[in-house]
Amino acid sequence: MSTALGYRTFGSADVHEFFDRPVPSPGPLEVLVRVAAAGVNPLDHLLRSGHIQVLNGHVPFPQVLGMEAAGTVLAVGDDVTDLAVGDRVTGFALTGAGTYARTTLLLAESTARIPDTLSETWAATIPVAGTTALDVLDQLALPAGASLLVNGIGGGVGIALAQIARDRGLVVVGTGSAAKRDRATATGATFVEYTAGDVVARLRAQAPDGFDAVVDTVGGDSLRSVAPLVARPDALVSVGDLSVGELGGAMVNRRLDRSSLERVAELMVAGRLDPNITATYPLARAEEALALVESGHASGKLVIDMRL
Repeated sequence: MSTALGYRTFGSADVHEFFDRPVPSPGPLEVLVRVAAAGVNPLDHLLRSGHIQVLNGHVPFPQVLGMEAAGTVLAVGDDVTDLAVGDRVTGFALTGAGTYARTTLLLAESTARIPDTLSETWAATIPVAGTTALDVLDQLALPAGASLLVNGIGGGVGIALAQIARDRGLVVVGTGSAAKRDRATATGATFVEYTAGDVVARLRAQAPDGFDAVVDTVGGDSLRSVAPLVARPDALVSVGDLSVGELGGAMVNRRLDRSSLERVAELMVAGRLDPNITATYPLARAEEALALVESGHASGKLVIDMRL
């Protein structure tokens, strides 16, 4: 049996419960992983709330929270030839098995080996925040010197975006709460606090002719307020709000493949990307971590460390 945190029906945080489940067996093209660390993301509570049932409406209850993990391969399914028992890996839980658990199943094609010099804690942040940032910037394909507005720069995706954009020679401006200023400016970004007066006017002062691209990590009214600041509507990208299409923009095109995981890991090993983990939690306190992310006040990246 393996302890997990999940829910038996869609709803708010009060549907969370810990339960034991049998250690799953890997099917074809899957790997069974002993989880060392799991990243915490807004996607986790959105799935639990039932807001994206296209992704998990088919998964039987009880469902387990979490979409990204790092750990050690315990077993491989049929037709898995490029991963082996004992490999340290990181990947997406696209099987529906979740990651707030001692063991889980990952799809082999969406799982990559962790470089020897990279910790599982850092590696657990790669699948969602790390590769989302990479996908956004690959999609925009901005030249060096272009201006980029990151709306909501203080979270895991925003901080990764700022660092990879800096690495590509982009000029980054980011919005966030005052508590996230130091973390954002440490990436080299210009910071605009969204609670200190007319944020749109202050952003226009930074780019009178508009930004070459705008990436939104917040959604809702905040997305709509910054959408007019992009010089070309097709250079407006959202990481989570489908209404961006109504504004002429697009959702990030997610790839979820091994190559993307490996590219982000290489950036970390080279010292060009720090996931900015601000806190780690044992599995017993995973609800606290998710509550902080759900509140919108989390700064940087939160990780559940199964070894605590």
